[in-house]
Amino acid sequence: MALFFDAEWFDARLAERGLSRQVLAAAAGMAQGDLALVFKDQRELSAGEVAVFAELLGVDPREIADRAGISTPVPGQASPVEARLAALERRVAVLEAELARLKRA
Repeated sequence: MALFFDAEWFDARLAERGLSRQVLAAAAGMAQGDLALVFKDQRELSAGEVAVFAELLGVDPREIADRAGISTPVPGQASPVEARLAALERRVAVLEAELARLKRA
């Protein structure tokens, strides 16, 4: 992971696509002032913003998170806590289904 937001890399990707920072902010639903804070490494991107940046720039969300120098979870990639919670929820659902089956028997 990069230590700081790589503004030069983001500006180069935007230029390759003929886009501006204003377009990037609008696509992500951000005020231009918020985007300026991101580019100055004074605000982290949310997972949703990472996803929008990735789609707009045509790169993998992991690349965006890495170039942004953040620890934001990549969309679709659960954190360890989220993964454990999802596993527990699946186990509860299986147990509930088994209980319902036993009650019918």
